[in-house]
Amino acid sequence: MTMTTLSSAKVTSALLPVLFMTVLGLSVMFVAGHAQSATLHDAAHDIRHATGFPCH
Repeated sequence: MTMTTLSSAKVTSALLPVLFMTVLGLSVMFVAGHAQSATLHDAAHDIRHATGFPCH
């Protein structure tokens, strides 16, 4: 009698790029179409201050 073992590593490795591109695509759609420019400016401004980079 023989025993066959199946591995699911290929499914997991193929799923990661799909999930990454989905998140990237949704992020681009949000930034390009839905976010207000003031919101983007405030987020960038807060990140600059949080990292210690002077902006003004």
